[in-house]
Amino acid sequence: MTHLFEPLAMRRGPDWPNRFMLAPLTNQQSHADGVLSEDEYRWLTLRAEGGFGLTMTCASHVTERGIGFPGQLGIWSDHHLEGLSRLAEGLNATGTHSVVQLHHAGMRTPPKLIAGAPECPSDDDETGAIALSADGVERVKDDFVMAARRAKRAGFHGVELHGAHGYLLCQFLSPEINRRDDDYGGSLENRSRILFDLVARIRAECGDDFSLGVRLSPERFGLRLEEIKQIAQRLMREDQIDYLDMSLWDVFKMPEETDQGDRSLLAHFTELDRGQVKLGAAGKIMTAEDARRAMEAGLDFVVIGRGAILHHDFPRQVEADTEFRPVSLPVSPAHLKAEGLSDTFVTYMRNWKGFVQAP
Repeated sequence: MTHLFEPLAMRRGPDWPNRFMLAPLTNQQSHADGVLSEDEYRWLTLRAEGGFGLTMTCASHVTERGIGFPGQLGIWSDHHLEGLSRLAEGLNATGTHSVVQLHHAGMRTPPKLIAGAPECPSDDDETGAIALSADGVERVKDDFVMAARRAKRAGFHGVELHGAHGYLLCQFLSPEINRRDDDYGGSLENRSRILFDLVARIRAECGDDFSLGVRLSPERFGLRLEEIKQIAQRLMREDQIDYLDMSLWDVFKMPEETDQGDRSLLAHFTELDRGQVKLGAAGKIMTAEDARRAMEAGLDFVVIGRGAILHHDFPRQVEADTEFRPVSLPVSPAHLKAEGLSDTFVTYMRNWKGFVQAP
């Protein structure tokens, strides 16, 4: 367990006090215009106080039309700076490494939340999304870069690019979703161009005192494991990011692609040459034993989602008890409220089967 509680040295931005990252968790607690709410401030600062080495916001949309869910935190306007600055100050005071996750939902934007059709790399009949023009792609890149600059102005230690879970950057990576025939479609180099352009621009704009991470997922949404491995290896080799956050759904699972041998999905990434880039993963790390096993499998840090919802001080619980297991599911709304979830967040968690006790 000792490695979990060693500082994680960062080339850019402050070191993490330990190896626990708070996953960027949807919570629907902010205001309709993207302004930080008191509920979301409490949810996040309580986790930082609970011992997370890196505390990350929910996916925060970089453009008004890129919203992914109601009550999403925004970072697309200077109007958000007051709340973001207060949040950065509150997080930084705990000693955590503070990060905003930058997000655009693409074709997964609910049409009822915007005027007009959602945006996507290519037209999509199922969602009604329309393909971004070449100028539209450049505009989206500008939106991400401006959001990163805004996060730095607010006082955060860094940002993470959300390239996972079928959202816009992930949609560009997918050969099934991305059917473009320009510089952003076709080959893997072209489909990943927007991601690498953003990494280069954010690094240039925000400087070497600002951390930059990327979240990837290697399955679903038409993604191919070998291609995501190539992207991960290039990100590590080029050394412009500081950490890679792999969202695996289960860190101990086998690949869904049956031709990938008998190695775990995680092993496909821990075996890469990571250089100075740190590697972490999310996916059903719920107990002290899970965290230990994930670290022993070769990770530099672990990413905690549901465990952090159930226990705001998950890292401290693990440190105090090497046999720690979270409270059994389903839990009462009263338990979740005591752990810093608002009524809105508790209602959202009812969408997770078996998580919250029935009324």
